[in-house]
Amino acid sequence: MIKVLFVCLGNICRSPMAEAIFRHKVEQVGLEKEIFVDSAATSSWHIDAPPHKGTLAILKDYRISSKGLKGRQLQKEDFEAFDYIVAMDESNIKDIYRILDQPQHPKIFRLLDLTEDAKDVPDPYYTGNFQETYDLVSAGCEALMKKIKEERR
Repeated sequence: MIKVLFVCLGNICRSPMAEAIFRHKVEQVGLEKEIFVDSAATSSWHIDAPPHKGTLAILKDYRISSKGLKGRQLQKEDFEAFDYIVAMDESNIKDIYRILDQPQHPKIFRLLDLTEDAKDVPDPYYTGNFQETYDLVSAGCEALMKKIKEERR
């Protein structure tokens, strides 16, 4: 089974949004028995918390399930457990490298490195723009699905 972990600072806005969007895409192509999706935070601020109300609202607008989403913190064991550790911005990358003690490992990358878009997904907790985040994350998830399919042929 392929395991994908999305990571952001608090695990209430961007990474649970990415988890839900990517899980939805996985289900749309019938790969839910082959691809496992999760999300985590680099901080401990929102452990066991539900996603931000803005994340929940935008997922609802696009008819994407938020079932099972709750905050958790990135753990050292996640490095071995996941095939892809996907960060939302450069600050997350640095924190992931530090937490996992795996600097510059190729399984750790920014989501938007797979697209032509800006490289960091802005944090809607601060910007308030959940639509922008949704659009960027959705494009990144589409590119990630393509990458996984190509690598797993």
